[in-house]
Amino acid sequence: MQIADNTAVLIHYTLKSDTGEVLDSSEGDEPLAYIHGQGDIVEGLEKALTGKVKGAKLSVKVAPAEGYGEREDERVQTVPRAAFEDGVTIEPGMRFQTSTPDGVAIVTVTHVTVADVTIDANHPLAGENLNFEVEVVDVRPCTPDELAHGHIHGEGGHHH
Repeated sequence: MQIADNTAVLIHYTLKSDTGEVLDSSEGDEPLAYIHGQGDIVEGLEKALTGKVKGAKLSVKVAPAEGYGEREDERVQTVPRAAFEDGVTIEPGMRFQTSTPDGVAIVTVTHVTVADVTIDANHPLAGENLNFEVEVVDVRPCTPDELAHGHIHGEGGHHH
């Protein structure tokens, strides 16, 4: 069976930076399970997997436009230290969830002074090429339940 919209797909993957640094991998863990065509994985990888079959192995370079987007300077802002709870230690690299007009966002602390905290709402991989090594472990039709719930059940998927 070929990977197409509304198929249940299990993949093993390794994601590397342009310098070869491993950023993420399913190696030694369960394969990643997702429903193809629902935007659960980055667009460029989903496009590259379309039409592939169980056992396929591929190397995919995903440009920022089809990955986590370009870096946007306006997504970096400085907020008063008082905006954070008293007594909480805040250090560069920490991540927080915050509410924005567009919904919930994850921000990364990039700089801290006594008075201010600089936060970045860009995805940590925004502006980066994503270099994937992928193996298709399984492809099958989704069940009506999986389509209704928006995720895979059973091996590699969610358990209720």
